[in-house]
Amino acid sequence: MTETHEKPRNIYWVALFLLAASVCINYADRGNIGIAATRLESELHLTANRMGILMSAFSLTYALAQIGTAKIIDRWNVNWLYAIAFFLWSAATGVTGLTNFFWQIFILRLLLGVSESLAYPAYAKMMVVTFPEKLRGTANGLIDAGSKLGPAVGSWVGLLMIEKYDWRGMFLVIGAASMVWLVPWCLIAGRLPYKVVALNSTRIVDAVSYKQLMETRPFWGSAVGLFGGNYAWYFMLNWLPAYLEKERHYAGAHLRSVTTLCYVTVAVSSASFGFLADWFIRQGHNAGKVRQLSMCLGLLTCCPLMFAAVRAPNEGWSTTLLLLTFIAMGGWSSNHWALSQLLAGAPSAGKWTGLQNCIGNFAGICAPWITGYAVDKTGSFFVGFTIASFFLLVAAVSYWVVIGKPKQVFHLGEEEDPVSLHRAEKRAL
Repeated sequence: MTETHEKPRNIYWVALFLLAASVCINYADRGNIGIAATRLESELHLTANRMGILMSAFSLTYALAQIGTAKIIDRWNVNWLYAIAFFLWSAATGVTGLTNFFWQIFILRLLLGVSESLAYPAYAKMMVVTFPEKLRGTANGLIDAGSKLGPAVGSWVGLLMIEKYDWRGMFLVIGAASMVWLVPWCLIAGRLPYKVVALNSTRIVDAVSYKQLMETRPFWGSAVGLFGGNYAWYFMLNWLPAYLEKERHYAGAHLRSVTTLCYVTVAVSSASFGFLADWFIRQGHNAGKVRQLSMCLGLLTCCPLMFAAVRAPNEGWSTTLLLLTFIAMGGWSSNHWALSQLLAGAPSAGKWTGLQNCIGNFAGICAPWITGYAVDKTGSFFVGFTIASFFLLVAAVSYWVVIGKPKQVFHLGEEEDPVSLHRAEKRAL
């Protein structure tokens, strides 16, 4: 296998900017159900448990569709596939504003999950074939920052529109505005490469099977770690606005400001930790260890801060601890995709990311529903915060102990047999 190490051309940085903007829109679209939660509960007469089911619907199809979309990405031009998926999820968001019943929103959330399932396998494929290792922390950090700015922008704009109009107007405007992104992307999509590995593309697609992935310990370390980190993130993404409004009694501009500040904080933190990791790598430190250490320290710091935030006696302490929680979360979120890309390499980047994302995003099914059920039963968010803190510990152990020494698992050269290499790697574990 050959990997490009030249300095990326300007068009790649334009593409990275657009991708960061697209993931910002992506997360605004998936997180706006949480922004509208209290209004939906009131107008459609939903319990917190039913609201949790609506929040979980997205992740149900998002997780299950990962395997299929990953295989598609490894076979066809990922740049155009991504444009089609973007159109579908933007349309699903906009049409939500025209609904009147629980089941209609549920179906649209399922469609949103299917269309957005292509996103992260597509990002992984683009990263591996475009950016050299010493820049992947920056690239992944910026994309992850977009995923955190999405809820920040979405919460600010969404809450403002709900105050001025209603939840229907919020969905309609966000869905329509998202379509604008497609214009510049379609102008450059045809000029971007979608494969740069100098081998027959059929060999690359068939080089690593899902069975082989599931037989490797590092894969399970990354998948379980993603589940644990995602549990806490989806809990915050879906329930933070409702928690601040119901339990801390924030309202109006104050609710909008605190919610937005939390998501902006994790965005800045994620980009900063990505830049910092790349700096250490350029100084000669091992890339895998740098990323692994950043992630585990972030998770282990985030855990007690999250637990303390829900127990804080007053508004000032609660807000401060939440902001520190989001800073720590950036240490994990900035580097976990770069670590997976390092472990997978080009031969299995699409399939590894897709299967890992499938397993990891079952957390998006569990976290919203379990939290909604707990709120209905206890009248408090304490249980939700406690469970999220526990899964942060699970993630740290998985990334450090299960993965072990991080190194590329699958290699594919002109004279190499990928099956034999896989078996050798497996014996080495």
